[in-house]
Order: sequence, then structure tokens, then C-alpha cells
Amino acid sequence: MTEHTNKQFSAELENVRSSFLQMGGLVEAMIGEAMNVLVNKEVTLADTVHDREKEVNRLEVEIDERIGLLIARNQPTAVDLRLLLSVSKMLTDMERCGDEADKIAKMARRMHEAGGQYIPAVELRHISTQVTNMIRNVLDAFAREDPIHAATVVRNDKEVDKEWKASLRHLITYMMEDPRTISRSIDLIFIARSLERIGDHAKNMAERVIYMVHGDDVRHIGVKATERVARGEPLVKQGD
Repeated sequence: MTEHTNKQFSAELENVRSSFLQMGGLVEAMIGEAMNVLVNKEVTLADTVHDREKEVNRLEVEIDERIGLLIARNQPTAVDLRLLLSVSKMLTDMERCGDEADKIAKMARRMHEAGGQYIPAVELRHISTQVTNMIRNVLDAFAREDPIHAATVVRNDKEVDKEWKASLRHLITYMMEDPRTISRSIDLIFIARSLERIGDHAKNMAERVIYMVHGDDVRHIGVKATERVARGEPLVKQGD
């Protein structure tokens, strides 16, 4: 590359990075707003979440097209190529997080508009806080190229899975004790499932950050092995 071309390529790489962070910020806001629809009955926020979801979709397409052009025109290698490939994969996970937030907002609005007895959703508030933190932390790890910080997100997904199972047991108990709560409990189970899926997508993105920095694919190798790779130790493909 000439010096001019190299500077232009670097600027375009930075544009991809900043656009992805912008997309992530929108998704993080969507999760909080969707939970406000559920917990605080702010049903008008469902429209805000839906509008943001359209913007997230637009950014996904725009950034992906930009990545394709950058690879075709510049044929990047090593770290630059890993960055572009990682963002391309992370775009899908981030867009799906936005889809799940939109689902939560729509379902919560429908529940409130239908009226009836309200079932406490303490576990769901806790899960939503956890997955929002996971999204924030994976964006931070990506921005700082920090694989160790990314590995904490992978570990946090285990806690989200535990919370999801606990909330499922709790809601099933509600249904057994009072059949009038069945419909509403089922809606809350679907909301809890959406939150758990957001955690899964955050974990996927964290794994891509580790790949971006070290070049090692840490999918399906277990949390402890992922943490070793994040620290720069040799990859050992064993489960926990």
C-alpha cells in the first residue's frame, strides 16, 4: 500500500470499529428500555425499541457491506483481517440481541394492555442487568482489544444460564399454585428466554474478541481453557 492508501485504509477500519460500537450502544439501550416496558409499565417505550431495532438492522447491512469492500480492495492480512472477520461475525450476534430486545418490548406491552394480575419478575430484572453488563463489557473489551476482559463475559454467561433456570422453576411454581397465572407466566418465560439468548450472543461476541486479538478460536473449548487463551497461554482444547 502507498502511504495515502494505508492512511485511508486505517481510517476506514476505524470507521468500522466506531460504527459497530454505535450499533452496540443502541442495543444496550434497547434492552434497558424493553425492561422498562415490563417492569415500569412504560408501554410507549416499545415503539422506541422498535425504531431502534430498525436502525440496528440498517447498521448491520451498512457495516457488513463496508467490510466486504475493504477486504476486496485492500486484501488485508493478520490483525487487520481478523478485526474485519470478527466484526462481520459479531454484527450478526449484535443484531440478534436487538431482535430479542424488540420481542421483549412487544410482549411486555401486550401483557400490560391485556390487564390482569401482575406477576413479580424479580429474577428477570436481575438477568436483564447481567446481560446488559455483558453487552457493555464486550463492547469495552472490543474497543480496548482486551481479551482478558472478554473472557469474563464468557464466564458470566454461566451465571445467566443459572438465573434462567431459576426463573423457569419460579414461574412454573406460580403456574402450579394458581392456574390463573398460566398465560402471563408463559409470557414471562419467553421474556426470560430472550434475555438468556442475549447472554449467549454476548458470549459469542466475547469469543470473537479473543480471536481478534490472539488468532485462536475459543468456541466450544470451555470457560477455563478460554481464560487461559485470553491470558496468552497455549490453547488447550479441553472442557472445564
